[in-house]
Amino acid sequence: MTVVRPLPATGSTFVDARGDERALRVSWHEEADVVVVSLWRDNVCTGSFRLAGGDIPELIDTLVDATR
Repeated sequence: MTVVRPLPATGSTFVDARGDERALRVSWHEEADVVVVSLWRDNVCTGSFRLAGGDIPELIDTLVDATR
């Protein structure tokens, strides 16, 4: 059984538009200089990705461009 850890103080949770207990968590881990993006379903982490701090501005630009 996977232990669900609380989201760090510097992070957010986004609910999937499809519902079905799906969510995306984004958390900043300053000590490792990474952002962790994780996919959750029914309070179980189903996958994660560690993005280096230096790559964050490019990700932000990509997301902003997508809304234009």
